[in-house]
Amino acid sequence: MQRAFVTGAAGFIASNLVDHLLASGSSVVGWDNFSTGQERFLETATASPRFRLVRGDTLDREGMAAAMKGCDIVYHLAANADVRDGWSHPDKDLQQNTIATFNVLEAMRASGVRRIVFSSTGSVYGEALVTPDRPTPETEGFPIQTSLYAASKVAGEALISAYAEGGQLDEAYLFRFVSILGERYTHGHVFDFYRQLLEHPAWLRILGNGRQRKSYLYVGDCIRAIQQVVTLATARDARHRTQVYNLGTAEYVEVNDSVQTLCATLGLKPELRYTGGDRGWVGDNPFIFLDTKKIRATGWKPTCSIREGIVRTLRWLEANRWVYESRRSA
Repeated sequence: MQRAFVTGAAGFIASNLVDHLLASGSSVVGWDNFSTGQERFLETATASPRFRLVRGDTLDREGMAAAMKGCDIVYHLAANADVRDGWSHPDKDLQQNTIATFNVLEAMRASGVRRIVFSSTGSVYGEALVTPDRPTPETEGFPIQTSLYAASKVAGEALISAYAEGGQLDEAYLFRFVSILGERYTHGHVFDFYRQLLEHPAWLRILGNGRQRKSYLYVGDCIRAIQQVVTLATARDARHRTQVYNLGTAEYVEVNDSVQTLCATLGLKPELRYTGGDRGWVGDNPFIFLDTKKIRATGWKPTCSIREGIVRTLRWLEANRWVYESRRSA
């Protein structure tokens, strides 16, 4: 039976992962400081005798080492994901993403855990110098970073690969996500647009010109992809014990398309007010589309289209409006 340690366990993606791991028979130690995570997301998990929740911060290296003793794999999903306002608190990405990843690795060394799954981001490619409309492959270079968030994730990836090459890890899996949608979603464009429409259904403010092109992936498909790779243990016999996978769909949509889907689903026709420019904020990449041939070669494929993911996310938000109040009080 797999014994997993999950950082950021009460977060959007991680809480879904915890439920999946428990359903598959694993035992799980969840680690979270609840700065943004929601205890309600762990209601199903806490009912399981194979789940243990530990309240702690990823900056507490010794505490993590003690909590992860007896585990055989770490899923490191805890991070600051506030890309838009990174320059308002530039040390947050360094501390919560880069330093935290170093602490996780050192805690693993201290407790003898030698397998790690790391949630990275497609943003590491920056504005990749590729042929227009071509999806970005894992082999693409990314020398120019456009956000502190992406830069901190690059640093985390580099630390993990160095630990693996230095003989400190047996398996390391780096997953570069597009934006994830689905149940327990509490951060991103669908969340923001729906909040606006609740407050003023007659008009909607859209950052940029609405023509930014983005790819999205449903959270259930994301987790199935991660577990597909971990089960196959693709890094175990590879020349380099670090394996990188893009996670996304073979499609992308404009922000305007997302808006249209949301408004049609809600039965609204708001006035659209654009802030202008080809991006929403400093660090926003106007085109994110990842090549997913490598993950598809494992036999995985997404089951949910972007449009379906948007609708599922919206329906969950409609049924769980409490998350808006919890975000305001956080």
